[in-house]
Amino acid sequence: MLSLLHIENIAVIESADISFDRGFNVLTGETGAGKSIVIDAISAILGERAYRDMIRTGANKAGVRAVFTGVPQLPWFAENGVEYDQETVIQREIFLDGKNICRVNGSLVSVSILRRLGLQLINIHGQHDSASLFDEENHLQFLDDFADDLPLKEDYFQKYQCMTALRREIEGLTMDEGEKLRRMETLCFQIEEISKANLQPGEDEELEERRKLLQNAEKLSDGLDEAVECLYGGEDTDGAAALLDQAQRSLGRLSRFSDSFTELQERVSDLMYQVQDAAEEVRDAREELSYSAEELEQIESRLDVIHRLRRKYGVTCQDILDYQKKAEDELDHMEFADDHLERLKEKLSKAEKEAWAAARALRETRKEAASKLSVRILTELSQLDMPRVQFDCRFTERELTPNGADGVAFYMSANAGEALKPMSKVASGGELARIMLAMKNVLAEKDRVDTLIFDEVDTGVSGRAAQKVAQKLRSVAQFKQVLCVTHLPQMAALANTHLLIAKEERGGRTFTTVTPLDREGRKQELARIIGGEHITETTLKSAEEMLVD
Repeated sequence: MLSLLHIENIAVIESADISFDRGFNVLTGETGAGKSIVIDAISAILGERAYRDMIRTGANKAGVRAVFTGVPQLPWFAENGVEYDQETVIQREIFLDGKNICRVNGSLVSVSILRRLGLQLINIHGQHDSASLFDEENHLQFLDDFADDLPLKEDYFQKYQCMTALRREIEGLTMDEGEKLRRMETLCFQIEEISKANLQPGEDEELEERRKLLQNAEKLSDGLDEAVECLYGGEDTDGAAALLDQAQRSLGRLSRFSDSFTELQERVSDLMYQVQDAAEEVRDAREELSYSAEELEQIESRLDVIHRLRRKYGVTCQDILDYQKKAEDELDHMEFADDHLERLKEKLSKAEKEAWAAARALRETRKEAASKLSVRILTELSQLDMPRVQFDCRFTERELTPNGADGVAFYMSANAGEALKPMSKVASGGELARIMLAMKNVLAEKDRVDTLIFDEVDTGVSGRAAQKVAQKLRSVAQFKQVLCVTHLPQMAALANTHLLIAKEERGGRTFTTVTPLDREGRKQELARIIGGEHITETTLKSAEEMLVD
């Protein structure tokens, strides 16, 4: 549950620490005092969107810190490398430049990852949730949430994907005959053009290397001649080999006088042999070097063919050959497309039957759940002072979609003798608030989230209906932590914890405070809600009578 909320520099709240308890927590205060800011702050630590406009004027950042206690060991922690603790701390900082920094138990996380955790900790139900009940597109999801039919939905979806993949493949093969003929002619031309070139992998690189050598043959020849002369010598000069031979002979003669020259002679002798070996290699390279203008012309012609193919089919010879193979495969596929198409149609027929069977199994589960849902909602609505309401989940069969083959719409009649109609056409604001509360209460039993927040969902409700809504929320609070923003005295009177949101001006600035109320404070606040600013003994007495310990 949410135990502690620290808010800093959000809108008119400069700094506030709010402690929540188990059971029924109620927030009240004048319109504009900042109740919605508290909800916005909670939304922020749940990973919902936060705007820099939230930052208090004059501050460079805003921050929210929440402490949750009794948090179960959700897979989210291990999946995101965050240390698990039953007392989980979530922090979020919002900066003027739009940057957000989020931490869970000290570990940095992204806003999107934080939101996945937030969905498992708190559910926020606001006035906008009522609008979702009007939209029939949401009714199927409401029913599925109650039915808890995820395994059947996953089984159906796999079969649906298989069916749609086969349909796409068949559609790709089923083309206009003229278009098919043109494509086959193009492929035949491309395959023949590449085949005629008789390319070899890596051929282009070898040819370019050989061309470079031939283009520089004269320079290579001159350089090798000069190297041979330096190593072997010429008509007028001694080469390095001859000079080294003379040096080692001279050292050999000196070795008679001292053994120290023997080692030097051996080293010079080794150098001489190395130079002689190198000279032989240079001479061989010179003799092997041949230059042919005809060969260069042939290479240029061959490279020109390769370059033309490169512009069409790939960067290297291997790329061009890969394209040829792909074109051949496509041509074979098209030539035998009729046979392949028949096989695919047989597979599709089987896949469609399997998808429809899975859709019908899903429908049976949904219809069974719909009956139970109707009974449960009618029971809840009866407890919310709507005993004559009729409610029904109506099904229409559709073509297969990712969610099955069912259209689901909620129909109701709010008054005796009235025919059932789509919910959007019969429910008033107050009735809709109670219907939403009834549905949320029923669905909450399937939900493992421990904390539910109701943000002014009692709008349009008054009198006995308001009392019933308040009692229902207090009943829910026996099993869940409930936070409720309200303007109704009936709601506030049943709170286990009552927090007053108030604003004041100091030094030309507006500040919001959050104060937990004792019994006397609750009585004063209830009197204010009942009678406005002018509190009388009568309103105080009424408040006293309403209070529940």
